[in-house]
Amino acid sequence: MILYKTNEQVELMKISAMLVSHTLSEVAKILKPGIKTIQIDKLANEYILDNGAVPSFYNYSGFPHHIITSVNDVVVHGFPNETELKDGDIISVDVGTIKNGFHGDHAYTFIIGEVSPEILNLVKTTKESLFIGIKEAIVGKRLGDIGFAIQSHNEKQGYGVVRDFVGHGLGKTMHEDPQVPNYGRRGSGIMLKENLVLAIEPMINLGTKDVFIEKDGWTVRTKDGKPSVHFEHDVCIKKGEALILSDYTPIEAAEKANINLNTSYY
Repeated sequence: MILYKTNEQVELMKISAMLVSHTLSEVAKILKPGIKTIQIDKLANEYILDNGAVPSFYNYSGFPHHIITSVNDVVVHGFPNETELKDGDIISVDVGTIKNGFHGDHAYTFIIGEVSPEILNLVKTTKESLFIGIKEAIVGKRLGDIGFAIQSHNEKQGYGVVRDFVGHGLGKTMHEDPQVPNYGRRGSGIMLKENLVLAIEPMINLGTKDVFIEKDGWTVRTKDGKPSVHFEHDVCIKKGEALILSDYTPIEAAEKANINLNTSYY
């Protein structure tokens, strides 16, 4: 069942979404070679709790951590752990919050230090494709228009567009209908109507689109071991132009201020 939100509910969802954005900006401040991803999890959890919310992911279907940290060839659902980040790593940090009964849920990929031009371009193209997809998230378009736009932009560069994991509706539960693939045919799928809230999240691989799940039942890796990039925004369908409930502005400001992070693809 697809659940459309009232304007008042959309405003409450924006509060949850912005808390995710500010949590990710706090993460951006501390990222550096030598930091352990479990330390990032601790900081994010404390920040979320201090702001009167709870982490969406903790104990969700048994997930044992507060946030998701996916490094290099991990596509999504990576466990925070004792491994130290190093120069040349990329890390997707995915955060969810519940506040006022509604979820916020989005992700951002950070680059630690120097990486190859091909990885810089992968990050740049994936991030671009998120906003290209969002341009299609308006009243009167169809769900397939979003996926088609994201898929086309990335496949032009020869990248693998993950099929096994997709975006989703968002609201009082973290995963609502409809599913939002990052691939599709223009003009296909449900008609988009006002105040449908979606988590749009391209997951794009440098090589093959194929992935596998580790024995832990959660960690998703690329089948060829090449890097993967993940960006995500919370988006409300509106007439003429989508309303983005989350905001990369504070994240990007913190990212640019951190000398350990590479923003040269901007």
